[in-house]
Order: sequence, then C-alpha cells, then structure tokens
Amino acid sequence: MFKRILIANRGEIAVRIFRACRELDIEPVVVYSEADREALHVQLAEHAYCIGPAPSAKSYLDVDAILTVAKATGCDAIHPGYGFLSENADFARRCAAEGIVFIGPSAEVIERMGNKAAARELMKSAGVPVVPGSDGDVPDAKTGAKIAEKIGYPVLIKAAAGGGGRGMRKVFHPEDFETLFEEARAESRACFNDDEMYLEKLVLNPHHIEFQIMADSHGNVVQLGERDCSIQRRGQKMIEETPARVLSPELRARMGEAAVAAARAANYVNAGTIEFVLDPSGEFYFIEMNTRIQVEHPITEIVTATDLVREQIRVAAGLSLSFTQDDIRSNGHAIECRINAEDPTKNFLPAPGHVDFLHLPGGAGVRVDTGLYAGCELPPYYDSLIAKLICWAPTRLEAIKRMRRALEETIVAGPVTNVDLLHQIMYHPQFVRGAYDTSFIDQNLDTLVAWSAGVEPEEAEAAVGSTAEPAEKAAVADEAPAAAGDGTAAEPAAPATPVATEKEA
Repeated sequence: MFKRILIANRGEIAVRIFRACRELDIEPVVVYSEADREALHVQLAEHAYCIGPAPSAKSYLDVDAILTVAKATGCDAIHPGYGFLSENADFARRCAAEGIVFIGPSAEVIERMGNKAAARELMKSAGVPVVPGSDGDVPDAKTGAKIAEKIGYPVLIKAAAGGGGRGMRKVFHPEDFETLFEEARAESRACFNDDEMYLEKLVLNPHHIEFQIMADSHGNVVQLGERDCSIQRRGQKMIEETPARVLSPELRARMGEAAVAAARAANYVNAGTIEFVLDPSGEFYFIEMNTRIQVEHPITEIVTATDLVREQIRVAAGLSLSFTQDDIRSNGHAIECRINAEDPTKNFLPAPGHVDFLHLPGGAGVRVDTGLYAGCELPPYYDSLIAKLICWAPTRLEAIKRMRRALEETIVAGPVTNVDLLHQIMYHPQFVRGAYDTSFIDQNLDTLVAWSAGVEPEEAEAAVGSTAEPAEKAAVADEAPAAAGDGTAAEPAAPATPVATEKEA
C-alpha cells in the first residue's frame, strides 16, 4: 500500500479523498492555489503546499508544480479527483515517467476513451450500441452538412475532446448547420485546445443513464449499478438518483452487461463510468466513458455499501477488487443534489462570495460532502459546486421526502445558491412520478424559479404560461397514499419508457 498520496484537486473532492487516505493510514499531501489558502482541505492537512496563483492554468493545472511537490514530499501516488488533470493523458504519462502512480486508468486508455469519436468506434467493435453518427473526424462544416443530411435532422455536433456540454451544439435545421459547427469548433479550441469534431443523431429528450464501473489489474470488472442523471442545466448535472425509476430489471441487466463489455473492450482499470442515453422507445446507446471518479459517486456508495475512493486507491496499489459482481446488491434508494453557488434567475450565473453563516443538515440517511465552513470564501475562479447533499431511504418516495427536509435545513448565508430551486424540484409532480427526462429544466425552469420566489400560483401561471402545480399542491399527489403502506404505493406507476416531448431548442 502507498505511504503518501498527493491530492491534486480542491473543494469537496479533495476533502473526500483526504478522508479515504486517513482511513487507510496513508499520509495525504494537499496542494492549493493562493485563492484557496484558507480552504478546508488545506486546514485539515498536515502537509499543504501552495502551487501558484488563483487561475487554474497557473496552479491546479500546472503539471510541473504538482509533480515537484509530489517528488519533494516522497509521494508514491497522485489522486486527481475529477476535473482539472483527472482525464489528462499527458499528466498520467508524466506521473509514470517520474515513478509516481496515477490513481486512475493508464494514459493510453485515457487518450483512447477521451476522444469521443475513437471511443465510439471501439464500442461499435465491441457490440455496444452507439448513437448513429459520423465515422470519425468531420474535417469541415461543408462535409459535416452533407453527413448531417444522411443521418437526418436533428443532429448533435460534438467536440471529440469535449465534456461538460462544451463544444456541443444541437442542430434542427440544415440552414443553421455551418454556423453552429463553427461555433462548436471554436469553443472546443478554446476549452480543450482541440478542434476535432464529429456528429451524432440527436436523441430528443432522452434519459441520461450512467453505470459505475470498477476494474482491477487482475482482469476483474464489476458494475455497481446505474444512476439517472437526467436533471441537467446547460448540459451539466444537477440531481442524480439510483436506482433509475425508468429501468425494468431486464433493461437494467442488458445495460449493465453492455457497460462491462465496454470496460473490457477498453482494457480499463480503476473507477470509470459508462454513459448511455435511453430514448423514448426504450433503446439505449453509448455516448461516452468518463475515465475518473464521478461527482455523483456517493449515491452508488450508499446503496451498494462500498467506498469507491478507497477502492480506487487499493486497485492503483495493485490489489484485487475487494468485491465481486455477486457481492453487489442495491439496497434502498439514494438521491444527490448538487448545491451550487449560482443564481438560477440569471441563467445560473456563478455567485462567489463570503459564507457569512452555514448550517448543514444531518440525521439518519443524510450525507453532506463539502469543503464549506462558516467564514470561508468562495473564489470566482473555479466551478460553482460547493456541496453535495445525499439522502438515502428504503424507498424512492421516502428518499424524496428526506431530501425535502434536508434542503429545508440547509442554510448558506452570503452567496446566492440553487437550494430553493432544488427544493422546488423535489415537489414537482413530474419528478415525484419519475417521469422526467433531460428536457425537464428547460421546460420547467421559469415555473420553478417563480415558485422559489414565492410568486402566487396564478401569477406564476400568467407569467410563464405554465399549468404545472405549485409545490404545495404537488405535495398532495404523494402525501395521502403514503400512510397506507411503506411509501411505495404513493408513487404512480412509472412509464415503461421515459416520457418525452419533442421540442426544438
């Protein structure tokens, strides 16, 4: 086992990895930017080193600075968390060259699966269903327009090196293709220093279903079930839950088998996620593989009674997985809400600032992963995620009710957050029924924001043209039947496939 691990990240994930190291009797070493000098992960650590000024490019993305600290402090390994350098093949390669273990897959696997077009071709060869699209790189807009006509509109333009919704454009009409192609390519250059593009058929308003994978260097590959990540804003996830309400046992088994096949095809080792879209007809398609731990990993940990970060470290040290596929059982239901310092009324504009007062929820079945504390500063330089609120209960309805209560207890005074919006979603009839898809936020944001602001139902209806029930009325849909049994009877029967309404962006 490792003696020392450098944590090449910040915020809640740095704290999460720090805790796993301490429980494994491994000495954690943390790094920080000048803006994070008072951050929680820095205050917890005995060994903390500043690696540069606030901008990520000059600190958390500075490979030389991070490796210098790792070597100087005698670290055996580096855990990159998510974001920053976690899917950077060059960084993984540099670690190997310096004799430091990168806690994640090999540089070659990161490179192969990080290129969305190459990953797609690999999945096709492994028999994993993929969305119809272009074969390889699309060299220019005119060529792309011809391919789009063959695929059939609507299409999705995607950056091969993309992620987080960047370098991506939906195209519904041929006359818009060339402009949107150039926009997506320019964004890809700016975000990823790469302008390779490809096309896919746009699956309208699908469910976004991902499967958690763990694999070791001894040939063992295990899938730990799925997460429904369909509640998204601007292509980025807001709420995740497991198990997915829309999957039948048969469909869950087929998707799980496809996820394992995908990991084996990639010769994958460590934690990863196979991401699918599920269309309204019940067909599923591979879209990408995330070669790192995911933000939403805690809900899988809770229902399967596993510690995925601990398992990452063990696997990176050359040990076999501590569980087999037969050991994995999903117990109860878990939901994660991402608490972000952002303003939903201003298109989710980031809202950094000083945390004047903080109260985090607790009680049975409640977990909070965060780097927050009262008096801390939220710098404007990084992602707006400030905490993850995770609730578990024996049934989905009980988990929803627990999340409502936990959100009501959450107080972050100072910065604007999305807590009120998340609370309203927990009451929305579409969410309570499990009948939502990736269009949910686009379709309901104005109404949800109006409810959050305390606008009367009639006024909200007039303002946004919505006939949705306000939170107080929506609660009635699940309150009355709950007393009759264990809570499951309160949930209306889920549709066999996601409810989807075709609409243009």
